[in-house]
Amino acid sequence: MFQKYAGAPIFGDKTTGTLFDVYLTNLPDGRLRMDLSTRRNGSLSVSFSEDGVNWSAPVTTLPPEPASGWEEIVNRNCVVKVGDTYRMWYTGQAHGNSYIGFAESEDGVRFRRVSDRPVLSPEAPFEGESVMNPCVLFENGLYRMWYSAGETYEPNVLCYAESEDGIRWRKSPLNPVLEKNPAKAYEQNRIGGCQMLRHRSLGYLLFYIGYRDINTACICAACSEDGVTNFRRCLLNPIVQPTPGAWDADSCYKPSALFDENRGVWRVWYNGRRGSEEYVGLAEKPGDFTAADFEPQ
Repeated sequence: MFQKYAGAPIFGDKTTGTLFDVYLTNLPDGRLRMDLSTRRNGSLSVSFSEDGVNWSAPVTTLPPEPASGWEEIVNRNCVVKVGDTYRMWYTGQAHGNSYIGFAESEDGVRFRRVSDRPVLSPEAPFEGESVMNPCVLFENGLYRMWYSAGETYEPNVLCYAESEDGIRWRKSPLNPVLEKNPAKAYEQNRIGGCQMLRHRSLGYLLFYIGYRDINTACICAACSEDGVTNFRRCLLNPIVQPTPGAWDADSCYKPSALFDENRGVWRVWYNGRRGSEEYVGLAEKPGDFTAADFEPQ
């Protein structure tokens, strides 16, 4: 089971305001990079850390562009370095709708939009009014995106798309690739915000949000051999859930996970909420996941 770090948020306070929907990556120099959303200015930011606990002050990477008509605020992004270029897919929100946009950067901090239009928009009935929370892997020359879709306040399902250039996307005919399981109390209402990772023995390992109800969320995991079909939920679900009376007493949202090879520990960063305040927390689990941790095929 995952254990929370020191029972307190590791990043964020009343000075920073709400920080949410983080995306973690390892840097070549050994540091950690955290891309995150800052609610106070409706922008995207980045922070860096030596240990995953102590973080530098957030620096804005992409502010909103209200004149676009589709991104009065921006949030919920991921950043992938391909060659010498940092590529960002992000959520733009306006007029009750959400879309996915695309930006690039040479230094990983100052991003510029590649297009003034979204690269992904809600179209199918199950996508409702929003597509958001992109998670992109670049594998064998192909960009693979997992994203949330449905309502804007909280999405409902997880979907999948592919692209050769990161701009023109083909949505999978299998969408949605993962939906709520009403038999599981921890996700009986809906699911959302995910991170997909390659795993040495399981194929792909998915971390996602499960909603008991619209205001109560926890963190769950599932695995799939190809990342698209035959997902098997983790028998430990929910792997992180709200702690009564604590800073995350109401909900634990949007996981971003990394495996610490040196320590042999899974680390999951997430945004926890109590009332209207949301900050970033950390939970850890010793040892790797195995097939026995998941539902049988």
